Amino acid sequence: MNENTNIKLPLFGIPKLFPYIKQYGPKIIFMIILGVLSSLADSVFPIFNRYAIDYFVGRKTLEGLTVFIVLYLIVLVLQVIDNFICTYICGQIELSVDRDLRNAAFSHLQTLSFAYFNQNNVGYIHARVMSDTGKIGVMVSWRMMDIVWQGAYVIFVLVMMLILNFKLALLVMILVPIAVVLVMYFQSKLVVLNRKIREINSTITSNFNEGITGAKAIKTLVVEDKIQSDFEEDTEKMRATSVHATHYSAFFTSAITMMSSVALALVLWRGGIITMDGIIQIGTLSVFLSYALSLMEPIQNIIITLSELIAVQVNVERLTRLLETESDVSDSPEVIEKYGDTFNPKKENWEPLFGDVEFKDVTFKYPDGDEYVLTDFNLKVPQGTNVAIVGETGAGKSTLVNLVCRFFKPTKGQVLIDGRDAAERSQLWLHSNIGYVLQTPHLFSGTVRDNLRYGNPDATEEEIWNALRLVSADGIVKRMDKGLDSDVGEDGGMLSTGEKQLLSFARALLADPKILVLDEATASIDTVTEKAIQDAIVTVTKGRTSFVIAHRLSTIVDADIILVVNDGKIVERGSHAELMDKRGYYYDLFTKQFDESSTDQVFG
Repeated sequence: MNENTNIKLPLFGIPKLFPYIKQYGPKIIFMIILGVLSSLADSVFPIFNRYAIDYFVGRKTLEGLTVFIVLYLIVLVLQVIDNFICTYICGQIELSVDRDLRNAAFSHLQTLSFAYFNQNNVGYIHARVMSDTGKIGVMVSWRMMDIVWQGAYVIFVLVMMLILNFKLALLVMILVPIAVVLVMYFQSKLVVLNRKIREINSTITSNFNEGITGAKAIKTLVVEDKIQSDFEEDTEKMRATSVHATHYSAFFTSAITMMSSVALALVLWRGGIITMDGIIQIGTLSVFLSYALSLMEPIQNIIITLSELIAVQVNVERLTRLLETESDVSDSPEVIEKYGDTFNPKKENWEPLFGDVEFKDVTFKYPDGDEYVLTDFNLKVPQGTNVAIVGETGAGKSTLVNLVCRFFKPTKGQVLIDGRDAAERSQLWLHSNIGYVLQTPHLFSGTVRDNLRYGNPDATEEEIWNALRLVSADGIVKRMDKGLDSDVGEDGGMLSTGEKQLLSFARALLADPKILVLDEATASIDTVTEKAIQDAIVTVTKGRTSFVIAHRLSTIVDADIILVVNDGKIVERGSHAELMDKRGYYYDLFTKQFDESSTDQVFG
């Protein structure tokens, strides 16, 4: 997996997007046809004016006026209908492509391993799914429509002018390449400046966010002056760069206006002469005047739109990198064929999981790491064994659990579940049999009941309350206004950290897992609640294989086996009593947390 892969995307990235937009091919073709017809109508309207001037005004007659008005109205109504349908289809294509790409990106994210999320922050991923997809949707619909309409309009106008008067048309067309060069020059400058403005704006947004979310740290460190100075420096850069861009934009607009004026002057000068000579009529001159005034703007817009399309290639590249990223941990085709995948499980083929875990000659290093965390590591964990993993903060306690859960795969060796390599059965099968309680609890927006049923969608009211009672969380729910139907807020914001932890514990138990993982699950709970949790753990871990990552060593003295981790490696293993007798690393950790009297109390 390499997020920095250089992907070349011709044709504004459309080949890479083809699988996602091909179903809208007929609509896109219809949209293009409607755009061409609309531009044709726009180029025809001056011809109506020519006829009106030369025939009705020039001959001073109203004969045929009714037919003229009817034809004019028919073309006008058809164009209005054309524009309405075209706008409707463009909107449909934009929103549909946007939806499909977001769904595809979000769905693909569900299949990626933890390594991807370790290497890419939330803001980066959020921008891929929300911002890039939106810009691509606009590109496929509105920007493509702009190119078609304005390109067709320029072609139709030039053809009409050549048909009406070849020499006068060539006089105006001389200005077209000059206009194109001017537009391209100024647009290239504006693209660079606007990109710089966006970068500065991102920095300002980031600093503003830190200034708000880190308000307490700013005040306690007394660095308000520095934060304010940095913010003002960034906003001044934004102002100066924006003024520079405004100057170019002003020159840009003035240059195009000047080109239109020159085209108009040339038509008036040469057209006036040949009109006086009787070579062309007044109506034809009016058509040329209309075309000369309207020709420069679509040329300008075409160049701008092409620049935007080129810029969107960056969004296409970033999104396709995400969609093409392969997970470090994935099921083989044979496993998917038998057990199904994340979104189409074949549960009828799932074997029961009992909970025997074995590390067999496992060597492991993280995908973004250089050092081996485990080397030829072996460990057998029979069903029902309580394994505790301890060590100082940052020692690498979660490594074993990540391998058991197949969040990562061994660099070498095997992790066996019930005697078979975990890779021989689906990740979803394994994860469905694991209950995981994180150190930092996460609740989804919704009610208490909704959150608990993430553990078991079919859980009955009685099963929900039993799980709550086991972890002493029933009192919390009963105190809430609507009980199980009470809203927990975004990320459980209406509850304390300890209350969220208890509910997440109940959610894990509700799934009736065969393997239970507690990742410092009592770290956010007060001492009184911790005692209740410990009593519940004794009950719920019976008959289950459990892995307890613990910071408070008092919570794991009864574990069947304790693994001591230091600098990412297991340095000791054994029961609490065995490790204390060794007076090694574990002994030092334990005595750091407790004074001699509390140690004596543990040993009785």
